[in-house]
Amino acid sequence: MDISPSIYEHAARFVQRSPWDVSRDAELLYRAHAGAYRYYRHTPTMPGIDIYNLEPEAYGATVERPDGDDIPAIGRHVFDTARALLALPPLNPLLDGRIPMLMGVARRLRDSFPEADIRVPISGPFSIASNLVGFNNLLFEAIAEPTLVADALMHLVDGQVAFAEAVKDAGVDVAFFESAACPPLLSPDLFRNVELPALKAVMGRIAEVVHHPVACIIGGNTEPILDMMVETGSAYLVCPFETDQARFLARIWDRTDIRLRVNGDLRVIAGGTWEQIKADADRLMKLVQGRPNVCLGTGALPFETPPENVTRLMEYVSGL
Repeated sequence: MDISPSIYEHAARFVQRSPWDVSRDAELLYRAHAGAYRYYRHTPTMPGIDIYNLEPEAYGATVERPDGDDIPAIGRHVFDTARALLALPPLNPLLDGRIPMLMGVARRLRDSFPEADIRVPISGPFSIASNLVGFNNLLFEAIAEPTLVADALMHLVDGQVAFAEAVKDAGVDVAFFESAACPPLLSPDLFRNVELPALKAVMGRIAEVVHHPVACIIGGNTEPILDMMVETGSAYLVCPFETDQARFLARIWDRTDIRLRVNGDLRVIAGGTWEQIKADADRLMKLVQGRPNVCLGTGALPFETPPENVTRLMEYVSGL
């Protein structure tokens, strides 16, 4: 059984610097993810620290320096209404924000580790909009003016497709993230009416760019929106720890053309005893027993996660 740990801010441990420092420096970012890959040999490898901040910052949002080793977050939103998004010019991945730096790091990792599966994280439209407008404002407008918000999300699609084209030109692949849109934050009805049109458009167009279906990574309680996630055409879905995993798996069990990553309890992996980590791995193995095209995984590992917890888990699962 394969296991795919998610390494973002956790990579900063491998250069003994804060996630903030690593997120702002190309050399540190390269050394951090190179060190993490040498240690874990994880697949895929996705350079980045605060992956959901990249596009909003490129559009003008402010990322604040956190205390200690916390992950950086958007501290000031650019707009107070989704209507303002309609006037944004498309993202330019060759010029805007930290995106060119991240692309350069991805190329260096590709050259250093030609055997690795290097993927650049690209955010979905709802996640970008929530960081530009503020989640509360966006959710209120999604309820009060769903057509407006749906149009604003669709307006962001061109920039994300341009981002994917730059990734393809860099000789690496993409990974697509859209966790801000998950229930209970966004209801299934709002997901279908407001989010899904733009989500299907952006994933379909990115799939055309990279010449394969795009992994759709949405965390949280995703079982209620599973059918809609399948509608995107993705060939790779995550079954998060936060959802009813048994029900999620039962509903998609026969769609063996879709690869599933079933995530363990991140709290246990990051801070549990070996007995707790092993018990959770056994729970997952029992859930997926007999289902082909499946792997185990984690949510985004916190900076403070002991690396030996992860390697011991990987060795245990690989040996089963």
